[in-house]
Amino acid sequence: MTAAPDDDTLLDSSNTEGPRTAQVPAHAAGRRFDAVLAELFPEFSRSRLAEWVKSGDALLDGQSVRPRDLVTPGQVASLTAVLDTQTHALPEDIPLEILYQDSEVIVLNKPAGLVVHPGAGNPSGTLVNGLLHFDPSLSALPRAGIVHRLDKDTSGVMVVARSLPAHTSLVAQLSAREVHRQYLAVAVGAMVSGATVDAAIDRHPRDRLKMAVREDGRDAVTHVRLRERFRGHTAVECRLETGRTHQIRVHMAHLRFPIVGDPLYGGPLRLPRGADEELTAQLRGFRRQALHAETLEFKHPTTGEPVRTSAPVPADMLALMAALRADAAAHKGK
Repeated sequence: MTAAPDDDTLLDSSNTEGPRTAQVPAHAAGRRFDAVLAELFPEFSRSRLAEWVKSGDALLDGQSVRPRDLVTPGQVASLTAVLDTQTHALPEDIPLEILYQDSEVIVLNKPAGLVVHPGAGNPSGTLVNGLLHFDPSLSALPRAGIVHRLDKDTSGVMVVARSLPAHTSLVAQLSAREVHRQYLAVAVGAMVSGATVDAAIDRHPRDRLKMAVREDGRDAVTHVRLRERFRGHTAVECRLETGRTHQIRVHMAHLRFPIVGDPLYGGPLRLPRGADEELTAQLRGFRRQALHAETLEFKHPTTGEPVRTSAPVPADMLALMAALRADAAAHKGK
């Protein structure tokens, strides 16, 4: 699961009442226009406001000014941009498991196999398409309000913004590493202790489908804690500090404990010696990474109160862990 970058394009706020305006307060005397603008209109990201200043859609006393120009108390800042719909995907009636919702956010449980964003090879049938059917107003937001994503075959909890201020708040929380994201994974190998992996990640130098630990990559930190040990596998709890593409999958492989079923980083199938038919069938038949976004906690964009939501462990991972547990019990003391 990786955080979405702040979007620099214009959005449809459905504002038909003219420009937004605000008066420069006394305490802002002598400060830069771009900095004061961000304070006056906190519902918009700094990058979006900067684009409006450059395009002349953010004005000071009705005049175009430079971002670095200084302001005087009593001047009027205004936003006059004509905004367009941001997300153009078609709505589709795709069932969504909503765990929590209000006027600002939706928290849902994404099933394994569901792609988050439309793209090459997946023009439809994605989470975005389902969200636009559930709430058509999300078309006014970048990526239909999605601020972070999960890989296609990773299941679990995600938060979606329903308003522009909520989107800006959630992106800021993710950037500041203030969102608690906890995953459950089943790893190949018997781990003896947890670990903190602080290893930068970037695109693999030869395989463009993969990511890799690289010295010149972007910083990435994953905290790994043992949840349950089996004979030749371990259930672990992974907590993200950062949200790089494939981060947990890459870091677990870097520890030499790849995730069961991972088609990119998992390596060959490894069966515990003497594994029975049930466990063998479970391990051979597990065709996705055994990774589930279990818990998500963030500050509500409006109230500031913590919102903590958990998604139940899916049936395939429960069956896999049950088979591993039965195998461990059958060989205890041998």
